[in-house]
Amino acid sequence: MNVHFIAIGGSAMHNLALALQQKGYNISGSDDEIFEPSKSRLAARGLLPEMFGWFPDKITSGLDAVVLGMHAKADNPELIKAQELGLKIYSYPEFLYEQSKSKTRVVIGGSHGKTTITSMILHVMHYHDKDVDYMVGAQLEGFDVMVKLTDHNDFMVLEGDEYLSSPIDRRPKFHLYKPNIALLSGIAWDHINVFPTYENYVEQFKIFIDSIVSGGSITYNEEDLEVKRVVEASENTIRKLPYQTPAYTVENGQTFLETPEGPLPIEVFGAHNLNNLAGAKWICQHMGIDEDDFYEAISTFKGASKRLEKIAESKSSVAYKDFAHSPSKVEATTKAVKAQYPERALFACLELHTYSSLNAEFLKEYKGALDAADTGVVFYSPHAVEIKKLEKVSEHQIADAFQREDLIIYTNPTDFKEFLFAQNFDNKTLLLMSSGNYGGLDFNEIKGLLN
Repeated sequence: MNVHFIAIGGSAMHNLALALQQKGYNISGSDDEIFEPSKSRLAARGLLPEMFGWFPDKITSGLDAVVLGMHAKADNPELIKAQELGLKIYSYPEFLYEQSKSKTRVVIGGSHGKTTITSMILHVMHYHDKDVDYMVGAQLEGFDVMVKLTDHNDFMVLEGDEYLSSPIDRRPKFHLYKPNIALLSGIAWDHINVFPTYENYVEQFKIFIDSIVSGGSITYNEEDLEVKRVVEASENTIRKLPYQTPAYTVENGQTFLETPEGPLPIEVFGAHNLNNLAGAKWICQHMGIDEDDFYEAISTFKGASKRLEKIAESKSSVAYKDFAHSPSKVEATTKAVKAQYPERALFACLELHTYSSLNAEFLKEYKGALDAADTGVVFYSPHAVEIKKLEKVSEHQIADAFQREDLIIYTNPTDFKEFLFAQNFDNKTLLLMSSGNYGGLDFNEIKGLLN
């Protein structure tokens, strides 16, 4: 097959392009800008476009399919040419479904935890040499690519994102996968630029549950009351299998999972990650991994990239970075780190970086999110607010939203870095939460902060 990618440089898109090339397809692509690591990875496989930009002459009747990325616009000249020629145009999730129609599709959905749960499942499968197709939203230890597609594997494990499919397909991605086996980890309002009301956002998860094939199953976190309500109200003819956070203990910075064979030391920590682990265990059992084999494998799981990733440690201090940015994730991550190191003061920094987090109306959702930290710091860039064409957000609005009188707020990257590097982190835990980089912070420099 000859497949062309419009906006090939995206994190998901370039991984799909690499996976299809590995499968023997002829791949071409375009983009107006491509950043690392996509740029180097495409170049290494001969797929990096010779010139950046959009070139309608790349679109010919000889193409079997065009895959359209979210980075492109509806008036993209290559897209218009493909429409004029009547070519088959797929969104990223549509193409993944086409590739997995004959397989058992396992889809992990939820506002939070889906990357970690998907990663846990793939780690366990890899540990036991069980080959599966997959798509996951983070780079995993032991995996070369984030997308794998074959003609022979029985299972396809998909991280089910609720964000939109393409510029011309406004359906959430996870509506298109039609799972045989599904999981729902949590529902907490996000992506308000697309789902302007809480009710509208929750409706997307109802549609997801109803998209599960008849006779399939939904494994769901019954501790999340919205998840429990939505799943149990569904009239879809599927099995409904609840899970909850397992028993565990923390001793001297080490988490032990309670198992039938006794306490098991594990690498990940925090109630939210133990809850994720419980969901992953049930899905792995649906896929043929027994409980003992799951425990053996999961004890070696170190976490998904950017999810509570340890970036520095000394005898008396430790530093983590985390992708957390939505209110529920920030609160869960902050509580988890404090619980893991209760004897140390927690210095938690949050960058407000996404469309939702920089929206004045949405800010109130962050109330109490940093309460578990001994020191709470918020950084945001007024320039990022301008780029996203949002109303200006004031420091007063942020302070009022978090409801924390001692909250420290920075808007200048240089000032924030100087403040951070002036701190004494002896007997402290540093937590850096962001989907960005605090205006240019080099995380490798953090090692020099710890004693």
